[in-house]
Amino acid sequence: MPDNDFTPEITAFCCHYCAYTAGDLAGYLHVNYPATVKTVKFPCTGKVDIQYILDAFEHGADGVYIMACLEGNCHHIHGNIRARRRVEYTKKLLDQIGIGGDRLEIFNTSGYDGMKWARIAGEMTERIKKLGPNPLKRRAQP
Repeated sequence: MPDNDFTPEITAFCCHYCAYTAGDLAGYLHVNYPATVKTVKFPCTGKVDIQYILDAFEHGADGVYIMACLEGNCHHIHGNIRARRRVEYTKKLLDQIGIGGDRLEIFNTSGYDGMKWARIAGEMTERIKKLGPNPLKRRAQP
């Protein structure tokens, strides 16, 4: 049952070239987005390993998303495609281990779309609020 007072902790793995730049632009434009979204900058989302995603959940993230370059526009050619495949696999794995694949998502954006970056941060926050806290947190409580 979701807790209405629940404030989710969300980790966003961002591409250096596009997504992180869009996040900077959102800040520069003073666009509001949830403060509980923590960004981790990667040279390319193709470098986001499944283990990093699982570690984020293990260390308390209630939700994780990856912000990649637009498909066909990756600075490292196919990094965002590799990231999408890893996310699809990891979502199935999260379902199997009881965390839930709905807590993970991948999005594509360009560096000039700060509004989209903020919108996605808000959408993921609302999604995770509906899902409630990470099941690993509930198991850790006495």
